Amino acid sequence: MDWNGFLQDTMVPGVSLLEKIVRPLIVYIFLLTGLRLAGRRELAQLNSFDLVVLLMLSNTVQNAIIGNDNSVTGGIIGAATLLIANTLLVKFLYRHPRWSRWLEGRAIYLVRNGKLVKKEMARQAISREELEETIRKQGLDKLSEVEECILEINGTITVVAKRPTVDETKMKELKQIQAQLELLTIQQQQLLARLEEKL
Repeated sequence: MDWNGFLQDTMVPGVSLLEKIVRPLIVYIFLLTGLRLAGRRELAQLNSFDLVVLLMLSNTVQNAIIGNDNSVTGGIIGAATLLIANTLLVKFLYRHPRWSRWLEGRAIYLVRNGKLVKKEMARQAISREELEETIRKQGLDKLSEVEECILEINGTITVVAKRPTVDETKMKELKQIQAQLELLTIQQQQLLARLEEKL
């Protein structure tokens, strides 16, 4: 085995250091912009089509990031560049909330006060069926049980259930009292039966 050739191929980048840094930065900026324009469903991976697009997207930009270089060192430089760029961007956005709102957007109501916000659902390309599936995953059965659904900036959907009305709460309490009374009646009958046996 030619150790010099092996080390040369795996450890020495095939392109300049500047190119190894600039390529990932260009792709990073492009992907941030593209995902912002494409909408949040790409982040949330709401269905299999979106997952396929994300996988193909990652494979497509791979060559743009590494170029003609397959060295380990080149990969480490590219990965380090992406990690550093992301860390710096996160810190910048933390310190500048206005930029954060512009770049990341804001939370969007898909259901407000128990009513669908159809305009926002259409803008985000989220169908009623997808929303109902998300609601079921949150443990609710029907859309009528939902007070609010919020599409968060990270692409997830938060579901807030309706609070029970005063009548519903009283009815639930009455049913609990009725169940307790039935239990007490059974216990009373059992005690009377024991007393009769002893007499």
